[in-house]
Parts: sequence; structure tokens; C-alpha cells
Amino acid sequence: MFETQSVVRSLVLFMFLSASSLFAAEHGATIREGQIYISPDSNSQKLVNFTRGREVAILERSGKYIHVLATVDVNPDLETSRDISGWMLTRNVITQSTPDGDKLLFGEAIDSESEASRSHGRKGAAADARRLYYRIYDLFPASPIAGEALYRSADIQWQLEKADAATRPSSKSDDPNLRAQIDEQNMRLVIKKFPHTKWSDLAAFHFIDNKICGDWLGQSKCPLKEAELYEKYAQEYPNSPAVAEASYDSAYRYAALVDIYRTEDKPDKSADAGRRAIALAQRVVQQAPNSDWSMRALRLVYMVQNSIPVYGTNYD
Repeated sequence: MFETQSVVRSLVLFMFLSASSLFAAEHGATIREGQIYISPDSNSQKLVNFTRGREVAILERSGKYIHVLATVDVNPDLETSRDISGWMLTRNVITQSTPDGDKLLFGEAIDSESEASRSHGRKGAAADARRLYYRIYDLFPASPIAGEALYRSADIQWQLEKADAATRPSSKSDDPNLRAQIDEQNMRLVIKKFPHTKWSDLAAFHFIDNKICGDWLGQSKCPLKEAELYEKYAQEYPNSPAVAEASYDSAYRYAALVDIYRTEDKPDKSADAGRRAIALAQRVVQQAPNSDWSMRALRLVYMVQNSIPVYGTNYD
């Protein structure tokens, strides 16, 4: 009994010391793809490959190699991972003590994001960019670019989930509650860590995606609700970089309601929707003159004033 207790105490002590050493270790992130070896020698056995933006804890150094506990991919397609201990080249890792480390990771993240946008870009580049941006916030929380990096990381994840949700049959539902919801956790982290900044304002704009209909079905219920959601955002976040976009999105829906209300035999509501559409579109021109949203808003005003339908496929 005593011997068993002694073994348990030794094991607990070992785990405590290991955890303490790991907590005290310098942390970093991989800036490029590479390999982890069993010893500090490129001729030694290769344990596994690692990708960009993976977290590492440095345990010791030997020449141009570092002994790390690193997170590596198990299934890149499913984004599953595990931790492994081994040796890698120091140059493949940006640490908290690397001069301009935050900027170096940001540059690599931008490059990966650009790669992901190409039709034949590197497989997994979007996930690489998401991890790299997050590592900047994680390793350099006081950096002037930490807020933007965390937002960009959250935005990439949001866009990936939004695209996935659009492929499901439920995406066409006119009830947002019946559609696959995009996880808001990362965007809420941006708001929590960087409140009252343009990044938190942009994060809040994304939440509307979870509240809009998949298909209006030619009825006024959905566009009216959405117009009010976008208009409310523009009122609550007047300094947001997305304010002109929100105002335009609201104006477009009111413009669509002009014709939808006509089909529902509601002429008074149709006229009111037209006035609202024009007022909001003119507000866009004031909010962001000479921008793309401003040009689109001017076009919308022309269409409403000339009774040109903006919703449906009516031609004359």
C-alpha cells in the first residue's frame, strides 16, 4: 500500500515539475512548414511534419536546433492535432523574443491568406493564415497589431463556416433558427479583448449573418426584419468601418420591399419603403463618399426613383 502511494506521489510530482517547466518555457509559433526530428540532427529519424502557425514550447537548445513540445496535424482536412516532443530548426520558429516577431508572423499570415484566395493556391493556406493571426494575439497580446490579428483570425474562421453552412439544405430556410449557426465564440473574444475598437465593431457586424433568412420566398417578412437589423447596427456603431455597408444593406432591402409590398397589395407600405430606401442610400453617400458602397447607393436611388425593380427577375 505504502509503495503504491509512493509511486503515485512520485508521478504527481513529476507531472507538476513537467507542467511547471512547460509553463516557464519560451513559447513560439512555426512560420513555415518543416520537420521534427528525434534528435538535433537532420540525419536522425523524422518524427512528423508541422505546418505554419503551430504553437511550440521550447524546452532546450542545441546549436541551430531547438527541443520543443509542438502541436502538429493529425488530419489536416479535419483540423485535428496532437502534441509531440522533438527537435526542429530554430529558424522555423518565431518566439516571443524574436525582434519584430509579431510583424513577421503577420507578414506570413497575409501571404497565406493571399495564397488561399488563389484558385490553385496551397492546400490548407486559409487554416494556416487563421492560426498565424491567432498566434500573434496569443504570443504578443500587447502588440499594436494584436487586435487586428485576432479579428482576422476570427474572420477567416467565420467565412469558412459561413461557406460550409451555405452548402446545407437548411441554408434556404426563411427561418434563421432552422439554419446552421456560425460559431460566434471567436468574434466575441475580439469584442471582449479589444472593446470599443474598429475590430470589435467589425466583429459585431458578423452576428447579423446568424439572424438573416436563407430565402425571402417573395414575402415581406424577411427583408423587413433584415432591413431593421442592418439599420440598427448602423445607428449603434456609427464609427464602424462597416457602417456604410450596413446602411446599404438596409437600403437595398427597403428597395426590394417596394415591389414586394406591391405584390401584397400594400401601396402605402410600398411608398414608405421607397422613401426609406432613398434616405438610407443617401446616408451611405455621406458616410463613405466615392466608395464602392456610395456608387452602389447612387444606383439604388436611381432604380427606386425610376420604379426599376431591384428584387426578382422582372425585365422590360
